[in-house]
Amino acid sequence: MTAVVLLHGWGMNSSVFDELSARLSDRYDVHAPDLSGYNGSTACQPYGLDQLAHEIAANAPGQCYVAGWSLGAQVALAWARARPAQVGRLALLGATPCFSWREDWHLGLQHAVLQAFAGALAQDREATLRRFISLQTRGDSAGRRVSARLRAVLAARPAAPTGVLEQGLHILAAADLRRVLDAIAQPTLVIHGEHDELVPLGAAEYLARGLARASLAVVHGAAHAPFISAPDTVSALIAEHFA
Repeated sequence: MTAVVLLHGWGMNSSVFDELSARLSDRYDVHAPDLSGYNGSTACQPYGLDQLAHEIAANAPGQCYVAGWSLGAQVALAWARARPAQVGRLALLGATPCFSWREDWHLGLQHAVLQAFAGALAQDREATLRRFISLQTRGDSAGRRVSARLRAVLAARPAAPTGVLEQGLHILAAADLRRVLDAIAQPTLVIHGEHDELVPLGAAEYLARGLARASLAVVHGAAHAPFISAPDTVSALIAEHFA
């Protein structure tokens, strides 16, 4: 049975994939690890995309397919680039090659937004994570249900330490994968919510164009967490792509 590894996003944990895992498990050997520093694990040093990918890869099956969401999608891209013999295919959810705004990239968050999140973390971590959930679900036709699910994910396990979350925000602010996309050759499916206000659809379109072998699937009515908004649709897309 083919191994599939699911990588969660910033502030969440691997239980966010419980429903998706259940839908894929009849066809695949599903693994949903927590990123370094989450769920009580020791944070890697230095805390960056390459080291996060290295730690996941070291504990993953020797050959696998990988689905990453948000920050987890950037980790998946770094992993696929570093170990093409291990990662056979990719599915990227709510993904972007560059989260933060730049002079030549207007599809990212303003630095002031990321800085405000970093400052708020030190004051009230739980309230900041709840605010992040509201950003992820804004515009979603199933927003209430998605918000409830993401809040339940946060409650299911202890939140990552503030320092880990701050370092994760630094990754989101600093990472820019645009110039290495053409070096990632794995067949890739980019899955994106039609109404994603955290990562604009244009960023997913750019990602699909920039990767060597990629296609884009837009989930209508969904925002940043399409696998929760439309679980049947997204699980079917991933299963078909990985098949």
